[in-house]
Amino acid sequence: MLYSIIADTYEKIEETTKRLEITDHLVELFKKTDPNLIDKVVYLTQGKLYPDYLGVEIGVAEKLAIKAIGFATGRDLESIEKIYKKVGDIGLAAQEVIKERKQTTLFKEPLTVERVYETLDRIAKTSGPGSIDAKLKLISSLLNDATPKEARYIVRTIVGELRLGVADYTVLDALAIAYTYDKNNRPLLERAYNLSSDLGAIAKTLAKEGLNGIRKFRISLGKPVRPMLAERLETAQEIVEKLKGRCVAEYKLDGERIQIHKDKKIVTLFSRRLENITHHYPDVIELVKRNIKADRVIAEAECVAVNLDTGELLPFQELMHRRRKYEIEEAMKAYPVSLFFFDILYLNGEDLTQKPYYERREILEKIIIKDDRVRVVQSLKSNDPKEIEKFMEQAISDGCEGLVIKDMDSTYRAGAREFSWIKLKREYRSELKDTLDLVIVGAFHGRGRRAGKYGAFLLAAYDKDADVFRTVCKVGTGFTDEDLEKFPDILAPYKISHRHGRVDSKLEADVWFIPQIVIETIAAEITISPVHTCCIDAIRKDSGLALRFPKYTGKIRYDKSPEDATSAEEILKMYKSQLKKIEKEAESEVI
Repeated sequence: MLYSIIADTYEKIEETTKRLEITDHLVELFKKTDPNLIDKVVYLTQGKLYPDYLGVEIGVAEKLAIKAIGFATGRDLESIEKIYKKVGDIGLAAQEVIKERKQTTLFKEPLTVERVYETLDRIAKTSGPGSIDAKLKLISSLLNDATPKEARYIVRTIVGELRLGVADYTVLDALAIAYTYDKNNRPLLERAYNLSSDLGAIAKTLAKEGLNGIRKFRISLGKPVRPMLAERLETAQEIVEKLKGRCVAEYKLDGERIQIHKDKKIVTLFSRRLENITHHYPDVIELVKRNIKADRVIAEAECVAVNLDTGELLPFQELMHRRRKYEIEEAMKAYPVSLFFFDILYLNGEDLTQKPYYERREILEKIIIKDDRVRVVQSLKSNDPKEIEKFMEQAISDGCEGLVIKDMDSTYRAGAREFSWIKLKREYRSELKDTLDLVIVGAFHGRGRRAGKYGAFLLAAYDKDADVFRTVCKVGTGFTDEDLEKFPDILAPYKISHRHGRVDSKLEADVWFIPQIVIETIAAEITISPVHTCCIDAIRKDSGLALRFPKYTGKIRYDKSPEDATSAEEILKMYKSQLKKIEKEAESEVI
């Protein structure tokens, strides 16, 4: 299969802001793809070579890419860097230089997808002495035979900046249409994806075995399960009524959610975003080996920074020191952690996800050896709202965020956000004092002290039904000088020249980004807005909902993917809940 077919598709995707058109382009591409190659095409379209949990990165720096462009074209590095600074995109710079190539390559061969993928794979797996020169030759070999357009996407891929921003759910839609001719089959694909976290495997199985093959997907060790997520309600009373009294309240800890896979002596750790984070937590591996009385287990726990001298739980920010790439041993000593287990999905060959929660909890209690650093998360079985409220205050005083209240009879629904699990935080009882996790989709240039920097950011909430991000506020307060210095670098890999196809905005930002970076915000209240698109028409025609007096809390949610951000549906529910509270207060004032 010619790589030019992929490059042409990528160009079409870049030229549109309409999700349906993006889906159509992917459908056309998948139909042209050999079933034996479809997994590789899907991975390449995601800007990767393998599913995230395998942790394989191509890992080429821009300087090496520039050197390879020069090596392949005979151009000096200074002139290439000048073009790069002018166009602001390493891929476009490669395209322009290849277009103006001074030397002609003899016996030039058209690039195939197989060759591009295999070469990128070799680049990713090349390490040790001489690896830089080896990677340089491999990249140059591709660029020697690449057309200008192909060079644009090859270079973007190797430096990790493909910038297509195609969502996983869009890929699933396209696969359903391409291979089953029915978008309504996506839920079957989504279920398999939730259990395997591998879009390439889904695509190849569907292409070769059809829906029967997709139905055979099962939970298995070493492949992370997409986590079940919680909804939210304002009061314990509402939650008890929603769950019909079948409630177990658990501490909601301020740590990092970890999915633990134990296969005898091999322990693998995955983050909420399904990244392999095993090397960040060598002490957790030892705790798991020592404190789980079973050979083969998939369990979930909250990993929390702790003061070992006092037993005090520390805030989430302290834990982020553990995510550094180097000096892990020093970080482990300076920021020790405890594990609080809260669910089990698999035990010695048995899938437990279809068992009711109370049974999973009983199994978990039996296999965990409890000590000062490993526990099953504290819980309370109750149908009394007042008792739950009291338990929540205890959780707050113990350093937790609040509670997660669970339906005792609920199964584990991988990848789902529903009312089987419901969050309750103390802040829900006042105006809008709870934090929201929102996605940066744009920025506005600063003035005065912020001249030359971003002065404010355009934030959006995720609308799952439409698979788009809808704007909900501009935020410019809460940022320190250090924040303002670092955000341009953090956002640079996601900067694009136009509004992204999955962003719905009436406002025109000075700079646009691929929806990727999630930040935590707080605000005074939610109001109807004629300029924001979150929950558009839900309350009033042509108006959406917006945050009033939003403020950045100082926390970047690296542990959350953009699709895990606060949803538009959640914001609508919070707004309606807020209205009920205002009405009650107004009634009491009249009385």
